[in-house]
Amino acid sequence: MSTERRRGLLAPSLAALIALAILIGLGIWQLERKVWKEALIDTLTRRVSAEPIDLPTPAQWSRLEAAGAEFRRVTLRGEFQHGREALVYASGSAFRSDASKPGYWVFTPMQVGDAVVMVNRGFVPEGRQDAKTRAEGQVAGPVAITGALRWPEQRGLLTPRDDPARNLWFARDPAAIAAAKGLGSVAPFYVEQEAPAPPGGMPHPSALTVNLRNDHLQYALTWFGLAVVLVAVFGFWVRARRTSDAQ
Repeated sequence: MSTERRRGLLAPSLAALIALAILIGLGIWQLERKVWKEALIDTLTRRVSAEPIDLPTPAQWSRLEAAGAEFRRVTLRGEFQHGREALVYASGSAFRSDASKPGYWVFTPMQVGDAVVMVNRGFVPEGRQDAKTRAEGQVAGPVAITGALRWPEQRGLLTPRDDPARNLWFARDPAAIAAAKGLGSVAPFYVEQEAPAPPGGMPHPSALTVNLRNDHLQYALTWFGLAVVLVAVFGFWVRARRTSDAQ
């Protein structure tokens, strides 16, 4: 093959090599994500199925971190401040099968000793967001509940702005709700209530289950498959080019 012909193959070869490296890199990255996702699912599954412990004391709150404490089951006793409940729009949940349709999470502050903890009491469907439609569930007096520790939801670029005037939020953010309700300082986490169910069943609490998607192997095979296709197509192209040049 002449030097000129070799130079004609240089740029396409470099482009194909770079593309091949990218495809293989993406496949390896997806395999690494698969290992990470499997470890995460295992950790969360063990946490949501473990026996509940007492709610950490306020003195311990500053030392808690989501990585080590989120989804741990706890028990606590206090009194709900139903007059300050907030509605957080819900369009589904990876941990709650009962929230498969649009509705609302009912966040209610609970007075626990001298501290206030926000509690996600559960899900209500569209049409039941008004507390008057579920008055029997507004339990008065001290109650004991079981739930899981959750950390504030991260707001994305497309998250709508909260509308405190309509008592409507779009992110599970205890601090933002507390500020709008004049609650002062609250726990840096909230508790996702799983039991007991209130009279009338609304809001509907539920135990968390881990249903995280794990399609990383499928994605990895897709990237590796594209890498194989690229090698085959480039090989056929080079062969066709040489045949054409030889004629």
